[in-house]
Amino acid sequence: MTRVIFTADDFGLSPFVNEAVERGHREGVLGCASLMVAAPATEDAVERARRLPTLRVGLHVVLVNGRPILPPERVPALVDAAGAFPSDLFRAGVTYFARPAARRQLRDEVRAQFEAFRATGLDLDHVNAQNHFHVHPTVFATIVSVGREFGLRAVRIPREPFWPSWRSARTHFGARLANDALLAPWLALMTWRARRAGLACNDSVFGMIDSGAMTPARVKRILAELPAGTNEVYLHPATQPWPEGVAAMPGYAFAEEFAALIDPGVGAALLASGVRRTTFSELAATRGG
Repeated sequence: MTRVIFTADDFGLSPFVNEAVERGHREGVLGCASLMVAAPATEDAVERARRLPTLRVGLHVVLVNGRPILPPERVPALVDAAGAFPSDLFRAGVTYFARPAARRQLRDEVRAQFEAFRATGLDLDHVNAQNHFHVHPTVFATIVSVGREFGLRAVRIPREPFWPSWRSARTHFGARLANDALLAPWLALMTWRARRAGLACNDSVFGMIDSGAMTPARVKRILAELPAGTNEVYLHPATQPWPEGVAAMPGYAFAEEFAALIDPGVGAALLASGVRRTTFSELAATRGG
């Protein structure tokens, strides 16, 4: 059987993102959203989620390209002089792996983000991370260890299969091939650890190479190429661009990604494909997670 989970990342980043999530769920195909607990519009996101009992909300752990939920003085090994997480993923990865102080503070920050999510009163559907940084073995081990204390049952595995991804877009051949090949050993380890911990996870994901360009036409082509198993299609929707978003993610077609969630053609393509919509919570329940 082929299943698909539609997820919106960066829930809480802006009121425009939050509005897109709410409308994408009410009017379209969106089933899940990943909440940033220390973002500028987190409170608004939580209020909207409480009005949407069928929207499944997960935790979008932020450890790069963002700010901590703990005071910067509590996590000095993780932040710069301005109190922000690094934007250099390689350097951050080396720091989190090699420095014992950074690993201790990493655990404290991850725990604080899970605690903040629990304080919302929302059920925890899944966990993933900003820039897929949970692929890092130290980060993933920390998320799994801490998360199980907070009811973690499902995680995103950011495995975008080359051939279906290429056939759906016909762009960025080299980037798609390299992404699939270079991440393969790390994703295999990640999947093995998730299964061993009893966590449910998707088999494939779509939206990595096409991040910011998940237009209605592209999403319809992806639906036609989904492989068997559970696939996650994730987007970064917003009802309109906003200055901070444009600066942080130049070139992202936020409104087009929102349009993909509510486009009647996407809904029709999903129905015609016979692909079943699901959520991480349903996946976990099915697999006994």
